[in-house]
Amino acid sequence: MVPEIRYPYATLRHSMIVQDPRAGVWATDSWRAFPALQQPDYPDRAALQAVLDELRQLPPLVTSWEVVMLREKLAAAVRGEAFVLQAGDCAERFADCTPRRISNKLKVLVQMSLVLVLGAKMPVIRVGRFAGQYAKPRSDDFETRDGVRLPSYRGDIVNRPEFTTEARTPDPSLLLRGYERSSLTLNFARALAKGGFADLHHPEYFDLDWSAQSAHAGDYRRLVDTITESLRFMENVLGVKAGETDRIDFFTSHEALHLGYESAQTRQVPHRPGYFDLTAHMPWLGVRTADPEGAHVEFLRGIENPIGVKVGPATTADQLLRLLDRLHPHNVPGRLTLIHRFGAATIAAALPPLIQAVREDGRNVLWVCDPMHGNTRTTANGYKTRSFEEIRGELDQAFDLHAAHGSRLGGVHIEMTGENVTECTGGARGLAESDLPRAYETMVDPRLNYEQSLEIAFLIASKMAKLHQKHA
Repeated sequence: MVPEIRYPYATLRHSMIVQDPRAGVWATDSWRAFPALQQPDYPDRAALQAVLDELRQLPPLVTSWEVVMLREKLAAAVRGEAFVLQAGDCAERFADCTPRRISNKLKVLVQMSLVLVLGAKMPVIRVGRFAGQYAKPRSDDFETRDGVRLPSYRGDIVNRPEFTTEARTPDPSLLLRGYERSSLTLNFARALAKGGFADLHHPEYFDLDWSAQSAHAGDYRRLVDTITESLRFMENVLGVKAGETDRIDFFTSHEALHLGYESAQTRQVPHRPGYFDLTAHMPWLGVRTADPEGAHVEFLRGIENPIGVKVGPATTADQLLRLLDRLHPHNVPGRLTLIHRFGAATIAAALPPLIQAVREDGRNVLWVCDPMHGNTRTTANGYKTRSFEEIRGELDQAFDLHAAHGSRLGGVHIEMTGENVTECTGGARGLAESDLPRAYETMVDPRLNYEQSLEIAFLIASKMAKLHQKHA
């Protein structure tokens, strides 16, 4: 067997020699020799291969220098010098690739991050769940309605949600459509970010009418005033207007689920060692594909991107350490983010053993809380929803549990939209289950709407400010 030669990521030297995958050394398609879960069953394999060949020739969606920039920023978050806000749709839809929806989503991400800057008293790294979050894992490969059994809907990049044979049959051409929609989204979002569309000098852009119904109304208004005053102070002292820097100030992420699509856009680039998955800055590993001996882990271990790993109630300390051995062997800060998703009722029992295992093993990881997935339930009338209070409760506990066990919560992972949907109950307006049908859009999991997203950002900021005061 030819030995694998690897060097620490931080050196930016040659990080990986690609050999024949049969020799056990990583290659862009070595994952094909491992069990691959959650992959579509395409009836036309020749058409799939033709699409993947075309994707290999198309320009990358992101650049390697952006990937390295994010990796360095995440390393700062590991050291406690920055905070991560990862937010966006549960599953993007091709139909939502419109100027209004893209700008609304980015506006909320920017506004949430600014609120967190004031609470965290440190830079906030914006990582969007967009421009590629088109594939979704499913608990069952098939769905049955009225005795008819069809493949499950796996996201717009795979098939269609309509319950017909034609719509549910995996279509390789949708991979190209997903690539194109991701490119369009990125292009418009980058233009918006440089164009000052979410001018932070105007507090009226923060639509806080909803806060009048909240017990925290006074805190919200005072924090908005503080934001305005801080910007003016910075500009007067430094002589630079906030928002005028010409650089990327957001990054993209999605679950690295469709391995054919991911590997087709994975390549070497000039003047940088190793291989980069250039479909996104930060791909992540879901809990359904987190087998240390599985195809998804095999693929992710070989790329230079920073990667996220979702952990949940079923994740054991042993499994987590095996994942770290495969994905994070050089222990370089910024390489690996652990995104825990337990639920408000189970986080107190499930999280501490994982924190302890990682600490005892001496691993440098970034901990991020996903308070959404563990708090999903189905109402009597069939709507999937999440309770705002349970989301807030899991976040509160996450901050406290990390602090109590010698760790640090370095970010949050939120499923949200910039639209006025009614998919999650609670919040300042007190949405009830009876409100859900009014504006329920998601095809997969429920999201926080604009008001709830901004409200959760204010609550996190308040929590962090209190923690700062406690440890000052």
